[in-house]
This record gives sequence, structure tokens and C-alpha cells, in this order.
Amino acid sequence: SQAVNADAFMEFRVLGKGGFGEVCACQRRATGKMYANKRLNKKRLKKRKGYEVGRPFKRILARVHSRFIVSLACAFQTKTDLCLVMTIMNGGDLRYHIYNVDEENPGFAEPRAVFYTAQILLGLEHLHQHRIVYR
Repeated sequence: SQAVNADAFMEFRVLGKGGFGEVCACQRRATGKMYANKRLNKKRLKKRKGYEVGRPFKRILARVHSRFIVSLACAFQTKTDLCLVMTIMNGGDLRYHIYNVDEENPGFAEPRAVFYTAQILLGLEHLHQHRIVYR
């Protein structure tokens, strides 16, 4: 309910990069709580007509409250970026675990695959219960 800007957060390392920007780990100065800040570069969004991606993404994140899907903590903009501050999921993304944990043997055993598949399905089920279809 309070206005938030970039000064409210201290940024750490880059967690990932995408077509419109990057995601960084950040910490709320007032509380010390950790978040993931998805920074969408305004120039890239405009050049690639990405505003159609950014707006629904923000609305969806604001509506979703599931332990299997990141949720939006707050949003703000800087001169160069649109920033979506989201809950942070410990452990990294699934792609990392598939390819980088054991580079000699990518992937993982069936019980672990079943576990991750169940989490993905629970997240999708939550979205469908809220009539959200995205990507």
C-alpha cells in the first residue's frame, strides 16, 4: 500500500537473464527480506512490442497466491526499467537442476522427476482454478 522505488531494495547477484531483461536477487532494506527483482528494460520492451507481455504478467502475478508459483510483492519503475519484485524460490530454476547439477549425467532419477512434475501440475492447477492461461 506504500509507494516503493528502487531505493527500497539492495540488489545482489543476477539470477537469470531473458529476452527483455534480467532477474536479480534483492533485499528489502526496511525488513531484510529477500526477493527476486525482474527488471524489464523499457527500450527492449518498446522495440520488441513487449508491453503486451509485461502488463498481463504483472496482473497474473498479483492474482496468484500458490506455494508453487512466484507471487508479486510489489512493482515500480525506474528511468530505464519496469521492475517486478517477486517472492524468491530457493534452489534455482528447474533447467539448472537438469543440466548443471551433474554435467556428466544430465537429468535426474524418476522419483525426483515425479516430484518436480507434481509441483508443476499443482501450479498449473492453481492457475486454471483462477481461469488463467498464460504461455
